Amino acid sequence: MKPSLQFRLSQHLTLTPQLQQSIRLLQLSTIELNQEIDRILMENPALEREDHEEGVEVQAKGPAAETPAPASTSEGPSSDAPDWPSEVASNWRGPEDDDEGDRTHATPDTPTLRDHLRAQLSLTNLGARDRAFVELLIDALDEDGYLTQSLEEIATMLSAHLPGDAEAGLEDLSIALCHLQHFEPAGVGARSPAECLSLQIKNLPDDVVRGLALEIVDKHLDLLAARDYTRLKSATGADDDALRAAQRLIQGLNPRPGAAFAKVEARYVIPDVIVKKLRNVWRASLNADAMPRLRINRLYAELAAAARSGAGISSQLQEARWLIKNVQQRFDTILRVSQAIVDRQRHFLEHGEVAMRPLVLREIAGTLGLHESTISRVTTQKFMATPRGTFELKYFFGSHVATEAGGAASSTAIRALIKQLVAAEDAKAPLSDARISQILGEQGIVVARRTIAKYRESLQIPPVNQRKAL
Repeated sequence: MKPSLQFRLSQHLTLTPQLQQSIRLLQLSTIELNQEIDRILMENPALEREDHEEGVEVQAKGPAAETPAPASTSEGPSSDAPDWPSEVASNWRGPEDDDEGDRTHATPDTPTLRDHLRAQLSLTNLGARDRAFVELLIDALDEDGYLTQSLEEIATMLSAHLPGDAEAGLEDLSIALCHLQHFEPAGVGARSPAECLSLQIKNLPDDVVRGLALEIVDKHLDLLAARDYTRLKSATGADDDALRAAQRLIQGLNPRPGAAFAKVEARYVIPDVIVKKLRNVWRASLNADAMPRLRINRLYAELAAAARSGAGISSQLQEARWLIKNVQQRFDTILRVSQAIVDRQRHFLEHGEVAMRPLVLREIAGTLGLHESTISRVTTQKFMATPRGTFELKYFFGSHVATEAGGAASSTAIRALIKQLVAAEDAKAPLSDARISQILGEQGIVVARRTIAKYRESLQIPPVNQRKAL
């Protein structure tokens, strides 16, 4: 075979530091953003905070509303946690658990999950490109250590930030995820409870019980959660003793590996956005108290201009400019998304929960020309203060229930109606789930009895037999 030269033109993803920072800042809660800025201020003398100017609010005037460089709010509820199989979830609770699953960031003297993972990443011999992908996935983890976005979504989001037709490679992200899933705590980087448990089992010494437990977690976790031991024995061919041993092993695992790095603390929320009614129109504006005001240090800039050969100084100046631009872009996006939400949920602002309309991420994404994953990041741990209270942006999104007229009612509105009906019921003859379903049906809202039961339980309303007065 004759040797020959071939030229091949291809595009591949390069995660520039600016792109990494832009994506990371969008992911952070505002209190985490403040902590990140404080860290950078200590490392980069070219950057400094401006003195806070009171009374500054930036109103949304359209898609490109301008804002000053932004931030600091408190951290709020974490994004939706995976749906644990009951057999697993009921057997493990960390000290930070509460009824709402709401936890705050760890205190500054306690390393966060991301700090812990980045420390391990620094000890690897990965190249700069692979290291950047792993760090991107670390930033995408939720408080429990789960990767709640698919690799396809992350790749699409990255591609949206790239010039031309460049695309993010799934293979690169898959390799990065494999590296991440080998870090401690075991189970981190999982995309489902089953995968989380599977990763932990794979870390154990190989024996018969380990093999059976792995098979159950990978293929039959639903049977274990339902305690359907007859079908489980039939599916695995295991006897009672082996099954009990595998069950004990699984119940001893940690379905929330990242939770050990979180602490329960008093939670204070400073809203990112404030909503007011101005001239009969609901307007969103950025909260000045939640916005870090940053600028380039003038003396340092003059020093950089005088020292033409100072490559280090120029690099620090460029990094400072990137941060200011990315923080600005982060809050611009939060404001645009918030105003789009306000425009669609103005009836909620006027009349309360019963007037909440169905809303999905796709609708806001289509309106603003952004990707759904970007909307998901913007609406997680960002808060909006309204005359009806302060809410996480994600609160305004919800599934829909069909109505007889061919329209839809939001799940939030249905919950509000259930609360109203239960509050007004006769204590001696409380309403059953079937009766509530019937009443809503008479109002043109078609809701199955089992759906009523699910919503009632989410509201922590006891069943009818427990509400009946003696």
